[in-house]
Amino acid sequence: MPQFGFVIAALSIAVIGHPLSGQANPPAFFLAGDSTTAIDGGWGDGLLAPLASPAWGVNIGKSGATTASFRAGGYWANVTKHLQDNVDNFDCYVTISFGHNDQKETSGVTFDQYQANLIRFANEVKSLGGTPLLTSSLTRRAFSSGNDHNATDSLHDQRLAAIAAAEVTSSTIIDLNAASLEYVNAIGKASAYKYNYGDGTDTTHLNEHGTVVFGRMVADLITRAKPELESWFTPNETLSNAIWNNLPA
Repeated sequence: MPQFGFVIAALSIAVIGHPLSGQANPPAFFLAGDSTTAIDGGWGDGLLAPLASPAWGVNIGKSGATTASFRAGGYWANVTKHLQDNVDNFDCYVTISFGHNDQKETSGVTFDQYQANLIRFANEVKSLGGTPLLTSSLTRRAFSSGNDHNATDSLHDQRLAAIAAAEVTSSTIIDLNAASLEYVNAIGKASAYKYNYGDGTDTTHLNEHGTVVFGRMVADLITRAKPELESWFTPNETLSNAIWNNLPA
């Protein structure tokens, strides 16, 4: 079991953000993550689609990204540039969702480095006047033989890392991993596979309908954590009711 305490103690720092305005601005969402967030295969566009103008957002997720490569490739700089350019006129939120690639033995990222990178991302968002939303990884829809209502909990440690990073930085946790795992277990393998990408065998990425469903799940999780944002998302009561009543959507 990975150890969280040392990394948290070493990286917990005070962050001074911009002063809070007396009047809330419209929100802007900048999405940082791997392919499970990115355009074409992730939930990100499903989160942004129901935003009501003048709220808006940009999906900066990158397929194949780790917390290290996202920074090294300049994608994190794109996130922070959007923050700097818009923080005076919008309440800026940054979803931070990594883990699928960081956990691979070939990633070059140790677990402690992964944990540290999440904390650093969140602190940098706060230092620029934004609000980090540490978003645990979308579950894989992989079921072992004979266990059609028990998907493999393959991102358990990465979920705990996101929760720990949120705690140490006093940020909001959006526990997508727990919510999506509970949902696919409830609806079962056959229904969960209807969200599979491509030829239907990709149990990590999402097809277009999956993007809508899990994007709505993230939107609902965000508005539960931040009720002041609810009016900025066009509701879809039919879809939300299906998700939270564990019905195929």
